[in-house]
Amino acid sequence: MENVKKILLVDDDIDLLEQNKTLLESKGFEIITAESAEVGFKVFEKEKPDAAIIDLIMEQMDSGFILCYKIKKTEHGKKIPVFMLTSATYETGFKFGASSKEEKEWIKCDGILNKPVVVEELISKLENFNYH
Repeated sequence: MENVKKILLVDDDIDLLEQNKTLLESKGFEIITAESAEVGFKVFEKEKPDAAIIDLIMEQMDSGFILCYKIKKTEHGKKIPVFMLTSATYETGFKFGASSKEEKEWIKCDGILNKPVVVEELISKLENFNYH
């Protein structure tokens, strides 16, 4: 998978952040991390990652939505896959997605992954993303 090398992980749950970082590093990716949406955007701008995986609920209930929106507004962000990571389905039973054109327009991400991350599912999504 030559296209994706550097992945930005943003999550305020330090344990999950480290767990996902270790999982992805074991698959050959370079991982950069941030523990808040604010820091995540700064790291994104500086590092220009090949993909981003953003937790939905961080400082605020909508921090992940806002960060995805800010990333997707940038020239670089339009070219890379940005996935939302959430435990909302697990915690609330409410399932939402980003599979239809309308959902992608509203949510501003390329897909939604449920916690805990199934690393094979994530890698499949990264490999199958249509890079510009």
